[in-house]
Amino acid sequence: DKVIRVVPESERETQILRAAFNRLKVDLWQPSSPFHIVEGAVADVRVPRNTTRSLLPFLQQANIQYTILISDLQQAIENQTGGRSHRNRRSLSGYNYEVYHSLEEIEDWMHSLNRTYSDLVHMFSVGKSYEGRPLYVLKLGKRSRPYKKAVWIDCGIHAREWIGPAFCQWFVKEALQTYQADPDMRKMLTQLYFYIMPVFNVDGYHFSWTHDRFWRKTRSKNMRFHCHGVDANRNWKVKWCDEGASLHPCDDTYCGPFPESEPEVKAVAHFLRKHRKQIKAYLSFHAYAQMLLYPYSYKYATIPNFNCVESAAYNAVNALQSAYGIRYRYGPASSTLYVSSGSSMDWAYKNGIPYAFAFELRDTGHFGFLLPETLIKPTCTETMLAVKNITLHLLKKCH
Repeated sequence: DKVIRVVPESERETQILRAAFNRLKVDLWQPSSPFHIVEGAVADVRVPRNTTRSLLPFLQQANIQYTILISDLQQAIENQTGGRSHRNRRSLSGYNYEVYHSLEEIEDWMHSLNRTYSDLVHMFSVGKSYEGRPLYVLKLGKRSRPYKKAVWIDCGIHAREWIGPAFCQWFVKEALQTYQADPDMRKMLTQLYFYIMPVFNVDGYHFSWTHDRFWRKTRSKNMRFHCHGVDANRNWKVKWCDEGASLHPCDDTYCGPFPESEPEVKAVAHFLRKHRKQIKAYLSFHAYAQMLLYPYSYKYATIPNFNCVESAAYNAVNALQSAYGIRYRYGPASSTLYVSSGSSMDWAYKNGIPYAFAFELRDTGHFGFLLPETLIKPTCTETMLAVKNITLHLLKKCH
C-alpha cells in the first residue's frame, strides 16, 4: 500500500479525481471525503496495493501529477510502533508518555492516576460504548470551592488519529507534574476543573490497534449494508447529515441513522448538556493538518463572539509556534478546512459553550496518521502552550 498526494490544478482534474476515488473506494486521508476535493487543495490518499496498479497509470494517462508520500505503508506502520517490549505497564513512574499506548494501557494509567492523585484527580464514566466499554473521563482540579467553571477536552473521536490520545495523556501528566512549580498551572487547576476524555471512540481506537490501523469510525453494526461504524464527528445534533456528511453506511463520513445514534456521542452530549452552565470551553483534538479551528463548521458565517474567539486562537497559535517554529493556520472551520455538518465543536458552541475549538495536530501530510513516536514530545509540548494560552484567556474576561 502507498499514500499519494494529488493537488488538482483545474475543475476537470477535480471532477476526475472525485469520480475515480468514489469508484475505487480508496481511503482518503485528507480531505475526509471525495466531495471535499477542490482545485488547488491537497488530497492525500491511501492506495491499496491491488488498486495502485490501476490508479497510478490512470492518473498518468489523465495527465494528473501526483507525489508519493509513503511508498511502503506496512513498513511505516512497523516503524511507528517499533520496540513494544520495553513497556513498564503497572507503575506510574515508569509510564512512557513518548510512545503510543493501547486502550488497555491508557485505562490502567487512568486507574493508577485516580489512586495516586486522589486530591486532584477523579475518574468516572459517562456511559458505555457500543461494544460495552466504559467511557472514562478524568476530572482534574483542586476541590477549592463548590462551583467552578470548567474546560472539556476530548481526544480520539477518530480512531486512527493516535496523536490525539497521546496529547490528552500528556496534558494530564503536565498538569500534575508542574502544578506545584508553575504559577499558571496552579491558577488553572485552582480556578477551573478540566474534564479530560483521553479516548472518545474507545471501540474504534481498540480496533485500530488490533485490526485496521486506519480505522476512523465507531464500531456499531449496520444490518443492511454489513458495514461498521459511524463518523462520531458527524453524528451530533447540529445541521445533522447536511453538507460534508454522507448518508451511506460504508462511507468514512457516514452521519449515522439519526443524531446521537452512537452511544459514545449520546453519552458525551448528555454530560455536556447537564454541565453546560459550568463548561466554558470545549477543546477537541484531531489530526492531521496543523490547524486551530473554531465554529462554524457547517456554514460560512461569523459567530457572535468572534472577536474573543479569534483573539484566543491568534494568541494560541503564536504561543504554539514559539516552541519549535511550527505554524498553524487558524480560523472558522468551514473556510479554513471545509464545510462539515454534525460536528462536536459546532454542537458544543450551539449548546452555550462560548469557546469551542478543534485542533488538527501535526503534521501536514509527510507522515499523516503515522506520526512517529519521536514527534510525540515536540507535538505535545507546543500544543500544551496553546491550550494553556486559551485557558488563561478564558480566565481573563473577554468582552
